[in-house]
Amino acid sequence: MRIPIAFKNDKTLSSNILAGDVGGTKTNVALYRVEGETFTLLKEKRYASKDYHSLEDIIHDFSGDALPDRICAAVAGPVIQGKSKLTNLSWTLDSEALGRSLQRPVVFINDLEATAYGLAGLEESQRAVIAPGEAGAKGNIAIIAPGTGLGEAGLYWDGQAYHPFATEGGHSDFAPRTEMDIELFRYLRQQFGHVSWERVVSGMGIKNLYRFYTEARKEKVPDWLAERLQKEDPAAVISQAALNHEDPICSEVMDLFVRYLATEASSLVLKTMATGGLYLAGGIPPKILPLLQNENWEKNFDNNGRMHDLSERVPVYAVLNDKMALLGAAYYGAYNM
Repeated sequence: MRIPIAFKNDKTLSSNILAGDVGGTKTNVALYRVEGETFTLLKEKRYASKDYHSLEDIIHDFSGDALPDRICAAVAGPVIQGKSKLTNLSWTLDSEALGRSLQRPVVFINDLEATAYGLAGLEESQRAVIAPGEAGAKGNIAIIAPGTGLGEAGLYWDGQAYHPFATEGGHSDFAPRTEMDIELFRYLRQQFGHVSWERVVSGMGIKNLYRFYTEARKEKVPDWLAERLQKEDPAAVISQAALNHEDPICSEVMDLFVRYLATEASSLVLKTMATGGLYLAGGIPPKILPLLQNENWEKNFDNNGRMHDLSERVPVYAVLNDKMALLGAAYYGAYNM
């Protein structure tokens, strides 16, 4: 069953919507034809963000002379009065200025807010159960999304529909619980000063955890792994090695990653009173699903002291569609602009 999202406009639009998902690593762009409640994907392309000077350059490359009717882009960072300076990319975005240049309506929304709007189009087959929780659970929903960085958002339940809202909770303080957590905190504080959850629960977080094991704890790196880490994306190499049981340190790193993800996800549920469910989105959860569907997740997600009974009732799902922010931008462009 799809999640009922509250939109400002009725669903009678007939228009072409350009949706974007702008991130520090990549920018996905898609053109949708919207007829009422039917979305038809006309074309889609992925761009390496750092290869372009601006989002406008990407839009022109993608659209050529046939600009869309409306443009809505999800942005990896806070959006304030239509402006955003991306957290992990040097671009500065201004929806009003871009709209004037393109002579089209342009809106930017936070990428996790867009992901929340994308739940309006999420099919049952596009989510996997991590914890069943309580049958027929109602109430607010929380989303946590580890990818290049760590995004968090919520959906407020008004009794009939959900209202998405953005947060920057991924940049809140990492909270050590164990002696090893404290050791890791000190190691990361020496490098970054402020240690946020994003430093441990993201693609960069996986790399940071592995470096902690090999540099601070002096664990040996096998030659074959060192070679792959030099040539490929370290987070992908480490997580794949853990899934395949190829290296014990990679397995320990990913166990720690899942523990931290479950711990922060549980805190997000408490802070947003998300009794209606928790969704794990972003690029990483679909790729490490077997590492999430085990007791490591359960024992850390439900480790809330006196709030254990609440978190135990919350259904938890992994979103298998890693382009939810793109879909959500299309929904927002169609029904909220």
